[in-house]
Amino acid sequence: MTQRTIRYGIIGFGRFAEKAIAPAIRRARNSEVVGLQKRSAEEARKKADECSIPLAFASVDDLVHHPDIDAVFIVSANSAHCPETVAAANAGKHVIVEKPMALSAREAQAMIDACASNGVKLMVGHMVRLSPLVRRAKELIVAGRIGSVKAARAEFIYDARVSHRKWLIDRAVAGGGPVVDVGVHCFDTLRYVLGGEPASVSAALWPLPTAASIEESGFVSLQFPDGVLASVFCSYTAPYRRVILEIIGTEGIITVPDFTSGDRDGRLILTRGKGDAPGVPVAEEIPVPNLYVEETTMFTNWILGGPEPELSGSNGLANQRIIDRALTF
Repeated sequence: MTQRTIRYGIIGFGRFAEKAIAPAIRRARNSEVVGLQKRSAEEARKKADECSIPLAFASVDDLVHHPDIDAVFIVSANSAHCPETVAAANAGKHVIVEKPMALSAREAQAMIDACASNGVKLMVGHMVRLSPLVRRAKELIVAGRIGSVKAARAEFIYDARVSHRKWLIDRAVAGGGPVVDVGVHCFDTLRYVLGGEPASVSAALWPLPTAASIEESGFVSLQFPDGVLASVFCSYTAPYRRVILEIIGTEGIITVPDFTSGDRDGRLILTRGKGDAPGVPVAEEIPVPNLYVEETTMFTNWILGGPEPELSGSNGLANQRIIDRALTF
C-alpha cells in the first residue's frame, strides 16, 4: 500500500466512540477519521457535523462499501460485532473491533475466517496489555524478581447503573454480564503476564444467567501451566470502580492498582520478603499513555506493512474461549 494515512470509518458511533475512539484515531500516527455510522441518518449527519467528520451513514453496508474508507473501527453493541466484521471484510475493509470480540468462540472464528478469506487485517481492542504497567509486571516476572509464580488475581468491579450502555444487561445483545464486559480485560492481562493459556476454567456466577438475563457478579478460577492458579472477580454491583492486578511468587508480590487505565501516571508496587516479614514495598511511578491511541497506531502500522500485532483476531479468540467456558455450566 502506497498511501501513508489510513482512513477510518467508525461503526456504532455512540458516546464511547465520540469521547475515546474518534479522538484516539486522530492522535494516532498515519490515521484519520473520515466517516461514522449511526442507526438514524439524521443523527449520523448531526454528529458528523459536530465532530467535523466528513461522511455520515445510517447503514453499515453503505459505510463499508464507501471507496474513501480503508478500515473500520467497530464500537457497536456486542451482538453486532460478528455480522459487522463479516460485512466489512467482504467489502475489503480492515477491521479493528472493540472487546469482547463476539458473543461466542464460534462467532469469533467466523470473523477470523471472513477476514482471512478477503485478505484484510483483523485486530481486537485488548489494549490493556499495551500498558507500560502491565508490561513492567511481565518484565519483572521474566527477570525472576518474584521467584517462581504461584498465583495471580485480577479484579474489576464497578456500578453498572452509571453506564450509558443501556443494552448492557440484555443477554441477547451483551452476551453476558461483567464476565464478558470487564472480566475479558482481566483474562487477557493474566494470559499475557503469565505467558500461557489456562488448562482449566471454572466459574461461580450470581445470579445464574439465563437466555434472557445476565450474571451481576462472577468469580472465575483458572489454572495455568506449571500449577499457577489465578482468579478473576468482576461485578456490576459495586459502590464504586475498583481495579487491581496482583501476581504472587515465592520471593515477592507485584501489585498494580488500576491496571486498565491510560492517559495518567500509574503505579506498580513490588514487595519482597522472607519468612513472616514482608520487606519494604518498592513503588515505581510509570507514565501510561492513551491506550486507544496506542492500539490504533499499532493497527495502522500493521495495515501499512508492519508486523502482525499481538492483539490479532487469534488473541481475541483465545479470550472468547475462556468466556465461553466461564459461562457454561
